[in-house]
Amino acid sequence: MGATLPAPVVLFGCDFSSAPTARKPIVVATGESMPDGVLALRELQRFSTLEAWSRWLHATPAWVGGFDFPFSLPRELVEHLGWPLHFEPLIAHYAALTRAEIRETFAAFCAARPVGGKFAHRATDAPAGSSPSMKWVNPPVAFMLHAGVPPLLAADAHLPGLREVRPAERVALEAYPGLLARELVGRRSYKSDELAKQTPERRDVRVELLAALEAGRTRLGLRLELSPGRRRELLDDPRGDDLDAVLCLVQAAWGLQRADSAGPGYGLPAGIDPLEGWIVSA
Repeated sequence: MGATLPAPVVLFGCDFSSAPTARKPIVVATGESMPDGVLALRELQRFSTLEAWSRWLHATPAWVGGFDFPFSLPRELVEHLGWPLHFEPLIAHYAALTRAEIRETFAAFCAARPVGGKFAHRATDAPAGSSPSMKWVNPPVAFMLHAGVPPLLAADAHLPGLREVRPAERVALEAYPGLLARELVGRRSYKSDELAKQTPERRDVRVELLAALEAGRTRLGLRLELSPGRRRELLDDPRGDDLDAVLCLVQAAWGLQRADSAGPGYGLPAGIDPLEGWIVSA
């Protein structure tokens, strides 16, 4: 069962980068759950280094966060490689590898497999529509896992279904903004890191996506509340990092509402693989 958290709890969503810079920082959107299913967006914070983001996780005494990076690897891959079959030893082994070693190991795994089945998948990938967590390009989620999960463990975070910490004062949930975005605008693109693709058409999709969040037109039953200034800020970010952090915030808020649900809590299904984990709300 999930545990009752101390108050006050900082609720946030995190759009992550494994190599943040001042130009493309890690974005954290903090919010507050209000009565009647309202989720108020309070602040957007940006971290240009992994160290600054990690310090913030440590310095914030109680939080529930939705993080846009995978927390673990597919069991099929881990078993094939002979890596540890328990979560924390697996992460310790993985964190000790260089990115070059990760790339070479995963590329060799894929090279030995047939076309159409190169990557191993976690069970959550199909319902979430997420990329395989072993993917090292477009997007490099394998490197995001490598950079992001160790700071969560160092902050003594509880990862429901993967790592038990009691009392659960800091709770990390794996989120995926694409899952919620597709529910609202289908597969139409609302963002791009490429300047040539930062078009008015993509901005129009951001307008539609944000309007749907504000109207509460999602199966998660939450209605986003934000100031006109914040709305402009989200719409005027062609990379979509700010909006992705907000989508993760909505998923984290949905999970927090279900902290004491059956199984691992936070709305995660009972019986999830304790090595692979699960994406919240999938």
